[in-house]
Amino acid sequence: MKSLIDRNLTMLTDFYEITMANGYFSHGHKDTIAYFDMFFRQIPDSGGFAVMAGVEQLVDYLANLKFSEEDIDYLRTKGFGEDFLDYLRNFKFSCDVWAVPEGTPVFPGEPIVKVRGPIIQAQFIETMVLICINHQSLIATKANRIVRAAEGRPVMEFGSRRAQGFDGAVYGARSAYIGGCAGTACTISDELFGVPALGTMAHSWVQMFDSEYDAFCAYAKRYPDSCTVLIDTYNVLKSGVPNAIRAFNDVLVPMGKRPKGVRIDSGDITYLSKKVRKMLDEAGFEDCGIVASNSLDEYIIRDMLIQGAKVSSFGVGERLITSSSSPVFGGVYKLCAVEKDGQIVPKIKLSENVAKITTPGSKKVYRLFDRESGKAMADLITLDTETVDDSKPYELFDPNFTWKRKVIENYEAKELLEPLFIKGECVFNRKPVKEIQDYCKAQIDTLWDEVLRFENPHTYYVDLSQELWDIKDSLLKSRK
Repeated sequence: MKSLIDRNLTMLTDFYEITMANGYFSHGHKDTIAYFDMFFRQIPDSGGFAVMAGVEQLVDYLANLKFSEEDIDYLRTKGFGEDFLDYLRNFKFSCDVWAVPEGTPVFPGEPIVKVRGPIIQAQFIETMVLICINHQSLIATKANRIVRAAEGRPVMEFGSRRAQGFDGAVYGARSAYIGGCAGTACTISDELFGVPALGTMAHSWVQMFDSEYDAFCAYAKRYPDSCTVLIDTYNVLKSGVPNAIRAFNDVLVPMGKRPKGVRIDSGDITYLSKKVRKMLDEAGFEDCGIVASNSLDEYIIRDMLIQGAKVSSFGVGERLITSSSSPVFGGVYKLCAVEKDGQIVPKIKLSENVAKITTPGSKKVYRLFDRESGKAMADLITLDTETVDDSKPYELFDPNFTWKRKVIENYEAKELLEPLFIKGECVFNRKPVKEIQDYCKAQIDTLWDEVLRFENPHTYYVDLSQELWDIKDSLLKSRK
């Protein structure tokens, strides 16, 4: 697959990763095996779930991780010694990495990426793990909210020009498609990933011609099979729709073609769409769609449809590509264990802020499904050494209120973390982005409607096994 740009991103890391690496090297810890988890603490927009994305780009980064001579020369200017620089020069990634598949609904507190390997390596990749997963999961989550608000009407991602940098545009389009968008205005995302590129005209097209009618006729002649015209350059109801109807009748109808749609990009779109629909229907173009754009989000779209807007599809730009209402996906990357004398030693981080206390140990994540309904019941984090036998009853308990317990039966337990690298060798199964989108929709369909609410969604439980909780509780008490 063609790369976005030929560049070595090894040095895209926080500088403390390098200072710590040098310290580990100097103190004889370069071969110490460490375990790190990436997880997040809060769902964007206070929603019921987030959507995992960005794994493919993380794999690409890890598969090409190496220090160039230019990198070595630069680090020499920062005062690092030649023995450490020689180590970096001969660096070969050798970690084990697991991740939750892209498109999976994910929840706070559970590991969505897990890394095991030499401490220098496992620590060094922190920044890019977070960049890849945080950004794309944020946009995929926002896109899915907007798509659900549209109630089956196609949503197109139109945000390239408002994205925060070209990577934000390209990978934002990819993650928006995973979240459910029908396509993107970003052409290169189609070329790179197969995200369908969509688009028609801008206001400048209309302005370039002597009249709005001439502009519509020229476009209809050039694109008779996909003719969608922009009708708000001057006046939607007085000129835009009448000129569109006239052009459709004069150009498309004699060719035996039908118009694809009209787009409204300003004004009170709910009101205008009702009027436009009536005018198009009376002219015999009942099959002509109405596309709405202009600073939309899930709340505006929901209200438009409640108020009876006659919109058949939406183009959503800046509020999607930047997730402007909740622009941070707060994923973190924390040490959870080290190996010593062949044993895994759990590690915990404490905080006065209870939400920042980590869960120790090398872990698995299970999703528990009700066999009758197929719905997800809860997620369960266990130690790596545990196996959930779903042929037997299992007692779940709330890790925040441990007296709240429930025995479940007739359930299916599925592990969520899948291997990406084993001893540094890539075992990742790359999938077409359309397949990831279909998987995402299917997995979200396993969530109860109460979890899908935009406001005050039901809290989906992420529980700990008793054995894992006992270790965490023991470490908490020992650090008092």
